[in-house]
Amino acid sequence: MRHFGHISPTVRKDLFHQEPAEFTAASPARILAAALGATLYSPATRPSLAGDVHKQADRGVVSMVLCLEDSISDAEVADAEDNLVRQFAALDADGGELPLLFIRVRTPEQIPDLVHRLGGSVRRLAGFVLPKFTESRGTAFLDAVAQAEAESGQHPLYAMPVLETPDLLHLETRVEALAGISRTVGRYRDRVLALRLGVTDFCSVYGLRRTPDMTAYDVQIVAGVIADVVNVLSRADGTGFTVTGPVWEYFRSQQRLFKPQLRRSPFLQEGAEELRTTLIEHDLDGLLREIELDRANGLLGKTCIHPAHVTPVHALSVVSHEEFSDAQDILRPERGGGGVMRSAYTNKMNEVKPHRAWAERTMLRAEVFGVAKEQVGFVDLLTAGLQV
Repeated sequence: MRHFGHISPTVRKDLFHQEPAEFTAASPARILAAALGATLYSPATRPSLAGDVHKQADRGVVSMVLCLEDSISDAEVADAEDNLVRQFAALDADGGELPLLFIRVRTPEQIPDLVHRLGGSVRRLAGFVLPKFTESRGTAFLDAVAQAEAESGQHPLYAMPVLETPDLLHLETRVEALAGISRTVGRYRDRVLALRLGVTDFCSVYGLRRTPDMTAYDVQIVAGVIADVVNVLSRADGTGFTVTGPVWEYFRSQQRLFKPQLRRSPFLQEGAEELRTTLIEHDLDGLLREIELDRANGLLGKTCIHPAHVTPVHALSVVSHEEFSDAQDILRPERGGGGVMRSAYTNKMNEVKPHRAWAERTMLRAEVFGVAKEQVGFVDLLTAGLQV
């Protein structure tokens, strides 16, 4: 699979200076973690789940979570598990390329049980999403994933812990909670693909809910937690993990209080004013701003609950030609001793040592999402993705 693989090779050639690389479930974990992109969640109760997976793959989705936790009621769990077994069998029988598929469980005991029940179709499973992850709960979850992989004899099964418990939000317990999570995931470094943020659960602790006019970073108590999670768990010194962005809850027009957050000029230049209007009408201008803030704050990828959110996440994940040029200059072997230089675009200073970690992360993102041509911008990428 590859990002933007759902659009024609001719269109990709027109858009990309460097096209997104192909990857599979067997690719190195660092590639898979960066390539998750917009991870689309779906309740495991859907009777047409196998068909939904194929449909979303055709629309450019490369990772999905099939949920047995908060998206379904307690009374539906047993039926949802049965449905998952049937749907995975159907997906396995259909063959063909699929997104990376993860199951969000409720308890550690579900993990080996589900893997056993999936039988041979477990080959279509990439791993598990582990809810309400803490130091005390985490070891049992991660041991269960390791046990399930060993018993199935299949490819690696990865874990994606979800950080969403009140002890992360409460100031008096946050430091120790983060330290405990760090100790736990550090012991299972090869098993943990990425860490996910449960911002809806964070807000619920204080009875909060952001409006379509507000990003997660406008809710200061949530922004503080995100900053601390990145501080402890996503350092660029080799100890960090990929941390993904929070879910955007909105997908239909709401009554607006503030002005739209999308400038008109980029859309006018591309003759895409109608696209801008549609994005605003569906409150996706707030999503676009939050995606940009995710990346500015060290997050990569995003939890999504609606297919309309996928293409914007991926379009804004593509590395611009300017970013790529800067990263290349910073990482040139002859620059190993440090120093400072004017960027090739002559609009900024590139300082080799301080900017090196940024450049390395940018090149990894360039590998999985591609590099846009010099005159290609977000509007072009979004338009191409939406036309399929």
